[in-house]
Amino acid sequence: MELVEQSKDAATVKRVFGEPIQHGDIVVIPVARVAQGGGGGQGQGKGEKGEEGGGSGGGFGFGATPAGVFVLKNGDALWRPAVDVNRIVIGGQLVAVVLLLTLRTIFKKRRRRR
Repeated sequence: MELVEQSKDAATVKRVFGEPIQHGDIVVIPVARVAQGGGGGQGQGKGEKGEEGGGSGGGFGFGATPAGVFVLKNGDALWRPAVDVNRIVIGGQLVAVVLLLTLRTIFKKRRRRR
């Protein structure tokens, strides 16, 4: 039960919204995407060679990634999303692979027609 209590402490609003940062008349509030999960298991029964069975297990995971910032200036609130460069690169690579496979198929069909 201690693990459950610790997980409740980890899932607070402070994990999503960071401390406000003020510079002149501008306030920036960092925001993150937060995810957590846990699980457990139990086993019983005899082993393959007749020995006593048993077992148990459990685990907990927590992760956070930047989502962006709220910029507060002159009474206005603006949302500035964080850019994940890795997602952009992977998306570009997927588009390139699909394009190359399509071109290969087109050229193969043209060769067969000749």
